[in-house]
Amino acid sequence: MNRTPDSQRLLAVRISSAPDHLAGLSPLLAAAGSAVGDVPALLELAKTVAAAAPKPGEGRTAFLWEILASVTAVDIAAGRAIEPHLDASAILAQAAGEAALNGGDRPDVNGVHFDGAWGVFAAEAAGLRLEAKSANGCFVLHGSKPWCSLAAQLDHAVVTARLDDGGRAAFAVDLHAHGVSFEDPQWTSRGLTEIPSGTVHFDAVPAVPLGDSGWYYRRPGFAWGGMGVAACWLGGAVAVARGFKDSLLKGAGGGREPDQLALAHLGEIDRTLAALTRDLSGTAARIDAGELSGTGAWSEALRVRGNVATAVERIQTLVSQNLGPGPLAFDPVYGKRMADLSLYIRQHHGMRDDAQLGALTLKGDHPW
Repeated sequence: MNRTPDSQRLLAVRISSAPDHLAGLSPLLAAAGSAVGDVPALLELAKTVAAAAPKPGEGRTAFLWEILASVTAVDIAAGRAIEPHLDASAILAQAAGEAALNGGDRPDVNGVHFDGAWGVFAAEAAGLRLEAKSANGCFVLHGSKPWCSLAAQLDHAVVTARLDDGGRAAFAVDLHAHGVSFEDPQWTSRGLTEIPSGTVHFDAVPAVPLGDSGWYYRRPGFAWGGMGVAACWLGGAVAVARGFKDSLLKGAGGGREPDQLALAHLGEIDRTLAALTRDLSGTAARIDAGELSGTGAWSEALRVRGNVATAVERIQTLVSQNLGPGPLAFDPVYGKRMADLSLYIRQHHGMRDDAQLGALTLKGDHPW
C-alpha cells in the first residue's frame, strides 16, 4: 500500500476557515496519510480527532466538515473510517443534552466511557430485523443488523432497533459483550476494501437507550450528521479534481499542453466545487445560528447530499473521460480513489432521495 501521498493529498479542503487556521490540520493529514490501509491506526486516529474536533451545531460546524473533507481527500477510506466515530460522539452528546433537558443524567452507555472506537449502525435490510426488548427496566437486543462497517474491529456502536410498539430507537451497545457475533461479510468490493460491512447478530445483548422512540430521527443532529457524510464526499471529489489538475500540469511540463476540452472540463470542475463549498459554508452557518434545528433540517440535508452526490459523479465522469484507462490500469492511488469514492457515494439513494425531498417540497417545505 502506498503510504507516501504527494503533497497535494495533504492539503486541507477549505469550506470557510481562514488558511492559517486550516494549516493546523497538517499533522492530522500527515497522520492520515501514514495510516492509509491500516485500519487499527485509522481508528486510533479517529479517537484522537474526536477528542479535539467540534461537534455540529456548537458554533464551528464548518470546521468539523473541513476536518472530514480534508481527511477524505487524503484517502477516501480514511474518511470513511473516521466519520462514524465522530458521528457517534455527537450522538452521545446530543443524547446527554436531551437527558439533561428532561431532568435526567448523562446516559451511562453501559458503564463504558467514550474511549474506544465507535460505529453507527442504522441501516436496515429485507429479512433482517433487530429488536429491543425491555427486561426489568433495562433493554436487551435480539436479532441482526446489516451493513455494520468494521464492526469486528470496533469497541462500541450506536445501533437502531425496533421497539414493541413498532417504533425505532437508538441504543449504545458494547460490541465485546456476550451475545454479539460477527458474520463474515464476504466483502468482494474493489472499493473500500479495508472497510468491510457485514451483519452483526445480537442475542440478548444489554443496551442503553439514547433518547425515546423516534428521537434518533427527530433530532436535528440526524440531518447534520447526514451533511457531515456529504462533506466527506466533497473531500473525495476535491482529491479527484486535484489529481486531474496535477496530471494536466505534468503533461504540460512534458510538452503536451491541455486541449480546450480538458480546460473546459477543469473549469466546470472548478465552478462546481466552488459552488459546493459556498453551499456548505452557508449551511454550516445556518446550523450554528439555530436556523436548521427544526423540521426543515432534513430537507436541507437532502438538498446538500443530493447536490454533492451529483457533483461527485459528474467530476468522476469528466476526469475519467479525460485521463482514459491509463491511470485506472497503472496508478494505484488514482484507481483506489475512484473505486473507493464510487462505492462511498452509493450511500446516497439518488432519485429515491429526490422523491423524498419532492414529497417534503409538495407540503411546502422549500425556500422558494
